[in-house]
Amino acid sequence: MDSGQMNVVTEEINENPQSGDRVKQARKTFSTLGWCYVAGTVLINVLQVVAVYFLRDLKPEWQQDTVISLVISGVIVYGCGLPLIYWLVQRVPVTPIEKKQIKWWQFPVWFVMCYAMVYLSNLVGTLITVGIGSVKGRPVDNHLLEYVTDGNMLANFILMVVVAPIVEEFIFRKLIVDRTVRYGQGVAIAVSGLMFGLFHGNLNQFAYAVVLGAFFALIYIKTGDIRITIGMHACVNFIGSIVSMTLLKMVDYQALTELSESGGTDVLMSHVMNNLSGWILFGIFGLFILVMVIMGIVFMIVFHKIFYLEPVEEALPAGRKFSTAFLNSGMIVFGIVWVATIILQLLA
Repeated sequence: MDSGQMNVVTEEINENPQSGDRVKQARKTFSTLGWCYVAGTVLINVLQVVAVYFLRDLKPEWQQDTVISLVISGVIVYGCGLPLIYWLVQRVPVTPIEKKQIKWWQFPVWFVMCYAMVYLSNLVGTLITVGIGSVKGRPVDNHLLEYVTDGNMLANFILMVVVAPIVEEFIFRKLIVDRTVRYGQGVAIAVSGLMFGLFHGNLNQFAYAVVLGAFFALIYIKTGDIRITIGMHACVNFIGSIVSMTLLKMVDYQALTELSESGGTDVLMSHVMNNLSGWILFGIFGLFILVMVIMGIVFMIVFHKIFYLEPVEEALPAGRKFSTAFLNSGMIVFGIVWVATIILQLLA
C-alpha cells in the first residue's frame, strides 16, 4: 500500500471511528445466524437417520411408501428442525421493516416476474444436472419429482402449498431479513436467497431456490408484509406440485419413462395416443408457462425500479460485505454442511 492509499484509509477510519465496531458486530450477527441454522440442520439430519433405522427395522414397508416418507420428512423438517431455528434466532436483535400498502395489480405482476425467474433459473439448474448425469453415466436423482408423480395430492397440497410456504417464509425471509437488513438491503437479500437455496440440499432445486429466495426477500423488504411472499410461494408450489402432478399422472409419466428406455417408437406413439387428452392439456400448460415467462421478462424491464435498493445507515463498507456476511464461522459451517449434502446427492 502506497502513502496515498494509506492516507485514504486513515481518513476513512477517522471519519468513521465506529466502522470497525459495526463490521465486528455484523460479523457476529451473521455467524450467530449461521450457527442457529446449523443446529436446525443437525437436528433434521439426526432425526432422519433415526427414522430410516426405525423404518428399516420395524416398518420396512413404509420406506417404499412415498406418502408416508413425505409426511415423516415434513414432520422432521417443519415440526422439529425449523422450529428449533426459530427459537434459537430470537436472541439476535431485530430491525423492524416498515409495512407498506401495495396496489391491487402489484401482486400479480410480481408473481409473473417471480415465475419467469423460477422457470429460467430452473432451466439452468436442469441443464447442469443433466450435464453432471451424463458425466457420471446415470441421471442425478430428483426426489422432488418422485414425490410429485408418486405422491398423494392431498398430502402434497397440505405440505407443499400450505405448510412449506408459511414456515419457510418465516424462517428464511422474516427471521433472516429482519436481522440483517440494517447492514444493507443487498446483503440481506443475498444471505436469505443463498441460505434458502442451500437448505434444499440438492442441485435440482438449488438454482431456482436461490433466485426465488432472493426475490421474495426483495419483496419483503419493499413491502414489510410477509403475507405477500407466503402467497407467492404458495402459488409457485401449487403450480409446481399440484398442477404438475395432475398433468404428469394424466400422461402416465412413469410408464412413459420406462417405455422410453426399453420400447420402440411405435410403443411410445401408442402410449401417447392412449393418453391424448392428458398430452393436450400438457401442451396447453406448456403454452401457459411460455406466456408467463415472456410476460415476466417484459414486466422485469417495465417495472425495473423494484430492483433498486435503498441505502441504509449502518450499511457495511463496500469491500467488506461478502467477507462479513459469509466468511465467518457460522456461515462457513452452514455452507460446508449443505454443499457436502448436495455433493452426496449428486454422487448417489
